[in-house]
Amino acid sequence: MLAEAANNNDATVDRGGAMRIFIFKSDTNVELRAFGGDLAGTQLPSQFKPWHVVGAVAPDQAPPYNLSRDVIETAINGKGFQLFRLGKKA
Repeated sequence: MLAEAANNNDATVDRGGAMRIFIFKSDTNVELRAFGGDLAGTQLPSQFKPWHVVGAVAPDQAPPYNLSRDVIETAINGKGFQLFRLGKKA
C-alpha cells in the first residue's frame, strides 16, 4: 500500500504532513505559473490552458521564489491549485 502511494502522480502527504507539489506553466500567459496537486493538472483553470509541468517540489523541499508551502498547500487542498506570476526581469 505504501509503495503504491509513493509511486502515484497525485499530491502525496508524507509522515510530516507535506505534499508533493507540481509546478505548471501556462502557454497562453507566459508569466503565469501554477502549483497543483496532480501531475496532469486536472484542476488548473481552463482559461489559461494548455498547462505544462515544469517541475515538482518534494515534500521535504521549500517551494521556489520564497513562496509559503503552507499557503500553497492550503490553496491546493481548497481549490486544487495556486496561481502565481513570475516577475518581469529588469
